[in-house]
Amino acid sequence: MSLGTAMFKRSRRKIVATIMFVLVLLWVATLGIIYIFSYFEMSNQNKRMLKAHAGMYVLDMSKNEIPSGVPAPNGRSPGIEQGFADSPMFRLSTFYTVAFSYDGKILETKNEPPTVHTDDDLEMLARKIIEEGRESGTKNNLAFYKTDKGGYILVTFMDNTVINESAATLLRYTLIFGGFAMVVFFLFSVFIARKIVRPLEVSYQKQKQFISDAGHELKTPVSIVGANAELLSREIGNNQWLANIQYENERMGLLVSQLLELARTENVVPKMEHIDFSYLVNGETLPFESIAFEKGIVLHSNITGGISVVGSGDQLKQLVSILLDNAIRHSSGGNEVCLNLTRKQGAAILSVVNKGEEIPKEQHERIFERFYRADTARNSEDKHYGLGLAIAKAIVDSHKGHIEVFCDSGLVEFRIQIPSPKN
Repeated sequence: MSLGTAMFKRSRRKIVATIMFVLVLLWVATLGIIYIFSYFEMSNQNKRMLKAHAGMYVLDMSKNEIPSGVPAPNGRSPGIEQGFADSPMFRLSTFYTVAFSYDGKILETKNEPPTVHTDDDLEMLARKIIEEGRESGTKNNLAFYKTDKGGYILVTFMDNTVINESAATLLRYTLIFGGFAMVVFFLFSVFIARKIVRPLEVSYQKQKQFISDAGHELKTPVSIVGANAELLSREIGNNQWLANIQYENERMGLLVSQLLELARTENVVPKMEHIDFSYLVNGETLPFESIAFEKGIVLHSNITGGISVVGSGDQLKQLVSILLDNAIRHSSGGNEVCLNLTRKQGAAILSVVNKGEEIPKEQHERIFERFYRADTARNSEDKHYGLGLAIAKAIVDSHKGHIEVFCDSGLVEFRIQIPSPKN
């Protein structure tokens, strides 16, 4: 799989993940709001009905020793909504009541058959409610309401078994069909993601193909111009104009080589093998010590031994060379370049640090783009065209790694992480 293919595959995944996240969030939020409001509406409705039933309740004086202060039966208590007790919802509901004296004696239990609760169960539950001091709520599928009737305590129950089971059934089928709908939306989002990314992928492939084709097409005339200029110099000797042609042709040849190298790195899947990364980095660092010395720079290396990675040896050598060359060329205000290689949390950490001008934070990502140069005052006279770090990033990406740049206190650090299996 090429880097471009992997990049667009990740883009499609991000689009699908974003679409699904939004859909699931909307679905969960909508269901949550519906069920929360339904719960509070049902709780409020239950309380109204229980209050109405408690208000209509009259203690049977023929069966009880009536406590002092109990008013004479007079039917419906004031405050009950007109017509509410005659509504079908109220008349079809099942109510139970347990009346207590103030000293805790049971005065009356109304549990008319058919019923699913015994008198003992209702009385035990009513006592527990009184002990807890709660006025209303739900216990064991029973909504309850406690009130002082002026002489005794009344606990009224309403059976919510059918309502709760209906709500559970509704929730279950909502989740089932909602889950099925999410699967359909997922497939649809995959289709949409492919449609969105496809034009970009085609454009990217055409751009890469153009770079590769242009590089190959330019390679031949550059070689021919170079050969002819060399022959001409032998015929006429030293000539200023001919020297300019040879110099610019050399620069053009280098640019073409870098373009072809970038195209190859991005398009060709390298052969991966287990590599002693410590040995490779150490071997690639040695030639740069003399290069650094010529520029008055000391190259310090701190390489932990025994670090291995799975990758392409040629590409990893090129990666180390690019980073060291970049650090030496841009080192200013100091005479040291430090290279460190360590292993941490299953990854090989390669760090190259030099003193230099701070790279603005907004340019930290852009410096890995093709032809981008952080120092706009510089040109390509140094035979570098802003492709080195782009090639380095392509190599790191092909090895499933990560490259970053950090700037702090006049130091510029390029840090690379590449997965490193245990030996």
